[in-house]
Amino acid sequence: FDQDQNAIDNAQKRLAPYIEKGMVTFIKDNFRHLQARLREAGVQEIDGICYDLGVSSPQLDQRERGFSYKKDAPLDMRMNQDASLTAYEVVNNYDYHDLVRIFFKYGEDKFSKQIARKIEQAREVKPIETTTELAEIIKLVKPAKELKKKGHPAKQIFQAIRIEVNDELGAADESIQQAMDMLALDGRISVITFHSLEDRLTKQLFKEASTVEVPKGLPFIPDDLKPKMELVSRKPILPSAEELEANNRSHSAKLRVVR
Repeated sequence: FDQDQNAIDNAQKRLAPYIEKGMVTFIKDNFRHLQARLREAGVQEIDGICYDLGVSSPQLDQRERGFSYKKDAPLDMRMNQDASLTAYEVVNNYDYHDLVRIFFKYGEDKFSKQIARKIEQAREVKPIETTTELAEIIKLVKPAKELKKKGHPAKQIFQAIRIEVNDELGAADESIQQAMDMLALDGRISVITFHSLEDRLTKQLFKEASTVEVPKGLPFIPDDLKPKMELVSRKPILPSAEELEANNRSHSAKLRVVR
């Protein structure tokens, strides 16, 4: 289930033997439409579902997709290449206040106001068209001590723009709630997150589904007051040393599971 046609194409190549056996079905859509599309396919309940949230390695690695601040490319960042909103539109058409809002909300960058102002000034001269142009503008705002820190100075702002372009958190929220509504008895939902905003959202959704307000003094908990989900582990599962060695991009990954 993916909105990126490239991801579907790659998966079809890798899973060709299973396709021939009729073991795999591919759905190209935003997973916020999970319930509707599964019902169309005749699926009423889910025994298990695994979410791999956020941007994929191929999206970052394919220069022309415009996700990476390390590779010069047109500002795009669309996971669904048929979608209308691009990073170019956000960077060049959002007003100062909207830029500040998304930079704070989705990037948690303490220099959001200064970066938004610098973008405003730069685009008055000419449109900001490429990833490296934007990254250089962000660098101009960050003080020297920030530039010396580990990680690229544009990382948080690129994350914020990407989340805005794809409404990633809104889609994840809707989809996970739909999955919980469709989960079969003893089924499981697993969610892999890669940054604090995704993890916070998942943690909150799972917490709400696994806790209830029970009046004090009840001799037993009635079925209608029992939580609909149960946490498989209270703390997230982190990548092992072996996984980190084989895949260094997994260093920020967290896995949360409910049943």
